[in-house]
Amino acid sequence: MFNTTLIIENGELQVSLEGSLDTMTAPGFDEELQEKIVNANKLIIDFANLDYISSAGLRTLLAAQQYMEDNGLPDVKVININDDVRETFELTGFDNMLDIE
Repeated sequence: MFNTTLIIENGELQVSLEGSLDTMTAPGFDEELQEKIVNANKLIIDFANLDYISSAGLRTLLAAQQYMEDNGLPDVKVININDDVRETFELTGFDNMLDIE
């Protein structure tokens, strides 16, 4: 199971993820995110309910970060990251690419 909530408020896109962001779910999430990110000047992704992220999910985050950089916007901010997902970020170097709280 994978669920997303995307809310844009005052130019801030707030994304909540639940479940596993993997090869099966990343394409749909990427499409949904790309539709909304064009109206955002800030992107915050809440991982409180994200259990797992694969390389496909990481690519989606990388694309979002690249969009923000290309448009002179702040880094993607990731909040409420659990230890398992944090380990994936550290192993892949994503902990240095995104703003993680």
